[in-house]
Amino acid sequence: MTTDDPRTHEAHDAEGRAPSDFSGGRGPAPESSRPDFLPAGETTGLHGGGQPGDEGWSQLGQPPAPGGWSGEQPAAPVAQQRQDGWVDAPEESGWGDPSGRPRPEPAVAGPPYGQAAGHTGVMTAPPPPPPQAFGMGPGWAPPPPPGGPAGATAAAGHRGPGTRTLVALAVVIALLASTLGSVGTYLLTRPSGSGVDPSYRIPAASGGSTARPPESVAGVASKVLPSVVSLAVEAGGGAGTGSGFLIKGGYVVTNNHVVAAAASGGQIQIQFNNRKSTAARIVGRDPESDLAVVKPDDTFGMPEITLGDSDNVVVGDPVIAIGSPLGLTGTVTTGIVSSLNRPVQAGEENSSDTTWFSAIQTDAAINPGNSGGPLVNARGEVIGVNSAIATLGRQVGGQSGSIGLGFAIPVNHARRVAEELVTTGSASKSRIGVLIDQAYQGTGVRIRSEAQDGQAPVSPGGAADKAGLKPGDVILEVNGLTLQDGNELIALVRGRAPGDRLEVKFQRGGQEKTTTVIVQADRATPTPRPS
Repeated sequence: MTTDDPRTHEAHDAEGRAPSDFSGGRGPAPESSRPDFLPAGETTGLHGGGQPGDEGWSQLGQPPAPGGWSGEQPAAPVAQQRQDGWVDAPEESGWGDPSGRPRPEPAVAGPPYGQAAGHTGVMTAPPPPPPQAFGMGPGWAPPPPPGGPAGATAAAGHRGPGTRTLVALAVVIALLASTLGSVGTYLLTRPSGSGVDPSYRIPAASGGSTARPPESVAGVASKVLPSVVSLAVEAGGGAGTGSGFLIKGGYVVTNNHVVAAAASGGQIQIQFNNRKSTAARIVGRDPESDLAVVKPDDTFGMPEITLGDSDNVVVGDPVIAIGSPLGLTGTVTTGIVSSLNRPVQAGEENSSDTTWFSAIQTDAAINPGNSGGPLVNARGEVIGVNSAIATLGRQVGGQSGSIGLGFAIPVNHARRVAEELVTTGSASKSRIGVLIDQAYQGTGVRIRSEAQDGQAPVSPGGAADKAGLKPGDVILEVNGLTLQDGNELIALVRGRAPGDRLEVKFQRGGQEKTTTVIVQADRATPTPRPS
């Protein structure tokens, strides 16, 4: 009978198995392989029991007789009985180690442990278990000797780790795996030293609406912009830009100093907010008020702007300035009315086209190119025509920047001048008929005491003369406004239309008096003519 293992098992070739060497896992491989089990009754060299280098040589069978390979078998050796009752294996010779080294004694396969050996009645010693052998089922090995199974103590010493140890080990492994995963993720996704990150994305903005309330700055700007134009003027080898706005009848109001260069044969090109352009011609201009009206060939269906009432403007009102500063069309700036009745000189200094007007002051940014554009209130109504700015100095080429002091011609004055320019081609000048004493340094404005260049200090039959003013009188207030100098009085008068009434407080001989002055034109009202 062969001791075949009925189970299906995987083993290394020529490797023995021993249950005592395993507690659920395989032990280390033996230094040398053991041959497969032989049929019971045959002898074989025990693995690990001989000298080094003799593995497997005892499996070659019986050695030949001393006389050579005659086929005769020698007498079987006889087992020797020991004094302790055990039977020693008979002395046997066999194939030795081919190297000539001594060969260990082979073990003799005998009856199972505890049975008599043949007729001797001597109990045989238990055979040792084969090294590196797996269990082969119940009854495969000799019964355990008295006192308990062999190797029980050793097996207890090899007991596997407890539950707590396994749990702690699992936790350590989980933590280690998590740490290594995090480190690996960082190493794979970290940005390079150049700052470039291929996976970098900026979140898109949430949805919104471009609709704005009509009273907001954006709402007012969207209403007014279609009526605002940009003017480009070329004449005499020079060029300039400015702004304007469309009024009733397809006319455009702007500043005189914007189009003055084209008065002698230059060209004017107008661009609307829809970026369509057309040529234009001068209808009329008034250097004293720095206003002009031009007529474009086409308006492309753009709407006219709404004119407001500059007499209702108060300091602190929000305003919006629209125009083409530095040629940047459709520019919108915002601010407030920072002052009223500010005497400002319009046009270019030291030229024949200079004048004084009583301006609306604003901190809305106004720059070169804004000239002629509208200053509108929170309802989108024009309250002034942007005309001048105050600067700390002039830059190269005569350009200057805004410092938050801009000035606009009140729209009530611009309305009257524009009507006269369209109907007659020219505008009347408002006067009260007095000469101002520029050397006076006291409070208010003093009327000269004597004639100058043949002109009387108070024009006979003029507005001041009719109101009772005399040479040497000091005008203190006009319509409740205290005067600081003569330029302020000039600006106030020129800003009024002929026929307007002025309440004047003046001083004569140390006494204060009041009177009403009705503004007159410097000439008869022009006769309207077809434009």
